[in-house]
Amino acid sequence: MKALLIAAILLVGLLAMGSEAIPSNRWSCYKKVLKGRDCRNVGISNGVANMRPIDSLQNHFWEGNKCDMVCYCNFSELLCCPRDVFFGPKISFIIPCKTI
Repeated sequence: MKALLIAAILLVGLLAMGSEAIPSNRWSCYKKVLKGRDCRNVGISNGVANMRPIDSLQNHFWEGNKCDMVCYCNFSELLCCPRDVFFGPKISFIIPCKTI
């Protein structure tokens, strides 16, 4: 009986963790595989919309209309993180961004 109870608790715990694994907001880092596997054409052709290049940094892009998320293109994938996480709080305000 105790083994069945422990198994049920573990199953419920695993199901609860699985629902929290996908963040509802975008304030954590994530990776996205590019369709064309090419950093030069990041955009709708690669299945990524609303990407704007950062003028002073090669292979870096702003995601969305605001400047909250930064993405780095590494060969066949994008690594996207919040601005403060990506650059750090001391540097993030120096990187210029033109909002749409």
